[in-house]
Amino acid sequence: MAKMKENAEKVNFNAEETDFDETETEEKKTNLKSSAKNVTLTSYDELLLGSDTMEFVQKIQIDKLIHFQNHPFKINDDEEMEKLVQSIAEKGVVVPAIARATDGGYYELISGHRRKYACIKLGINTMPVIVRQLDDDEAVIAMVDSNVQREHILPSERAFSYKMKLEAMKRQAGRPSKNSSQVGNHFENKKSIEIIAEENDVSKNQIHRYIRLTKLIPKLLQMVDNNRLKLNTGVELSYLEPEEQINLHKFMETLNVIPSLEQASKLKKYSQEKNFNDAIIKIILTEEKEKSNNNITLKKKDLKQYFPKSYNKKDMENVIFELLKLWQQQQSFKEKEE
Repeated sequence: MAKMKENAEKVNFNAEETDFDETETEEKKTNLKSSAKNVTLTSYDELLLGSDTMEFVQKIQIDKLIHFQNHPFKINDDEEMEKLVQSIAEKGVVVPAIARATDGGYYELISGHRRKYACIKLGINTMPVIVRQLDDDEAVIAMVDSNVQREHILPSERAFSYKMKLEAMKRQAGRPSKNSSQVGNHFENKKSIEIIAEENDVSKNQIHRYIRLTKLIPKLLQMVDNNRLKLNTGVELSYLEPEEQINLHKFMETLNVIPSLEQASKLKKYSQEKNFNDAIIKIILTEEKEKSNNNITLKKKDLKQYFPKSYNKKDMENVIFELLKLWQQQQSFKEKEE
């Protein structure tokens, strides 16, 4: 790990001899435009860093970088993080984080939470950062845009990030427009929900579905993240009151059953009619489960080996039922003998 740290601290952000030696007392500022040719950016980094504004990268102490308030994206110490750690160990932090100044000499991260975590693992004490002047709503929008295009995002992360961005955009609506190219383009004559849907290449109904998930209690939301509970089923259950969701989850654990979409819709209906109780939960979960377990499926390809090639589906069914009748008669005869 010490060797990885040594390699990381030798890497320059641009082509010039600009090291990140933490003993320097004066922060070196580097024109971002001059170093851009040496950096390959992802689409959301291009969006945040912009192309028309001259901005400066400065070295900031890691302990001065604080997490974004209510940051909806998890930082997992997984395989992807290990790859990021290895990359930073070999090349340094190539793409600077984005932050805004806060009280007490601290900086609130807009993007770069995972890079900060990787630096901490490597024992690196400083990180390249671009400091922007953003109000609360601009910061929320920039934070969401910098994270939502990751390859792997949990439903809960999408849910809370879409909600945060939608609320920020609604607060911005009607305010005097100003140059906000750094956080996105203006969409004329479109509602905020439509803009978010278009940016993420999904329908506005899908955005609504994700936002509904924020109404789930944590245990049910975790089940959606783990794919134990389907997204649309989770959406239906989100209409239950929190106390109702808690009771439902207890029954799910006790009965070892996961509601289907149809069951969730029934539970939602009883909740809206103010008839939701423990008895209803148990009836819906157990009766529907028994009903579904009564279905027996016989695959044609498995049955064909027992029938002549000329037999169609109806012929096979007739033979099967005749054999079942014969078997039933034999069982009845055995019971009489006993």
